[in-house]
Amino acid sequence: MVKAALLREPGMPLEICEIVLPEPGPRQVRVRLYAAGVCHSDLSLANGTLRQPVPAVLGHEGAGTVIAVGSQVNRVGVGDKVLLNWSPSCGECWFCRQGEPYLCERGDDAAAEPYAQLTDGTPVYAGLGTGAFAEETIVDERAVVQVPADTDLSDVAVMGCAVLTGAGAVFHTADVQKGQSVVIIGLGGIGVSVAQAARIAGADPIIGIDTSAEKSELVGDHGVTDFVPAGPDATRRVRELTGGRGADHAFDCVGGAVTTRAAWSATRRGGVVTVVGVGGKDSKVEFTALELYWFGRSLHGCVYGRSDPDVDIPRLLELNASGRLDLPALRTSTSDLTGIDTAFADMRDGRGARTVILIEGGAA
Repeated sequence: MVKAALLREPGMPLEICEIVLPEPGPRQVRVRLYAAGVCHSDLSLANGTLRQPVPAVLGHEGAGTVIAVGSQVNRVGVGDKVLLNWSPSCGECWFCRQGEPYLCERGDDAAAEPYAQLTDGTPVYAGLGTGAFAEETIVDERAVVQVPADTDLSDVAVMGCAVLTGAGAVFHTADVQKGQSVVIIGLGGIGVSVAQAARIAGADPIIGIDTSAEKSELVGDHGVTDFVPAGPDATRRVRELTGGRGADHAFDCVGGAVTTRAAWSATRRGGVVTVVGVGGKDSKVEFTALELYWFGRSLHGCVYGRSDPDVDIPRLLELNASGRLDLPALRTSTSDLTGIDTAFADMRDGRGARTVILIEGGAA
């Protein structure tokens, strides 16, 4: 049996309990988890903003060590350190063949089927197919990416979502160029990952907007040159910092009608707006036909940073090793499995960037 943080019903606190994992199937691997980042998507699953079959073990920014493999697994072996990939591509569907693995038709298959049981036999689901808020998990071999043996798993766990999504939004979706101006709305884990990537790309200025004044003390370490409090004057301040035009690029790292409109208004004519945050299905964003024509802006959705984890994780690890990317700085607090609800509260209140759950008994 394995200890896990279980969501029994949306909106309820997580419960620490024991689950029973099966033996790995032919193409599955069992991972002993060491660290897991607490992402806003986990909060959205927990509070019902995103649909999630229950009971479920949430968590998708996971890092650990392979402890068992199925008979047909050839991607990793026992003892390998790995990151979890919550949207593994099949490599065969139309999107995968077009070089868009982040849109794979089968990327979320694992989330729809039970992967474990409670001790009374009740089926348990894995949040986003990974179930990282637990001592161990079972995933398809496509859902793990091997990392070097000397990797500090507590540092790289956040790479599995926050960094792949935020950096990918800059490098792939928006294609930010040297000297371009960037504004970031929402300075959580993804937002500061956007900031670090924008710094690497040579953007200037890099403007951060957040409702929490505490974030002004956090952002300097990530490349943000100017902090602007969220509010009615934020757009005016962005224009003052960008020659009166507005930013070349705006990243909405919150998601929703208010923040997407704010990103749109903070962008210059001909600029690019990238929506990275996940909003609710009932949050409607409106534009007039005239403004769509007149401003000539581009509006992009951004799934998983348009990243390919097999390709991008090694590149990001190189950037971290060279000091250009600072993964440890993303981790603003740590806890054990009992602290996930506190991490959710910190997220709602705008405290810190990323809480990393360190799971007892894992090997760093």
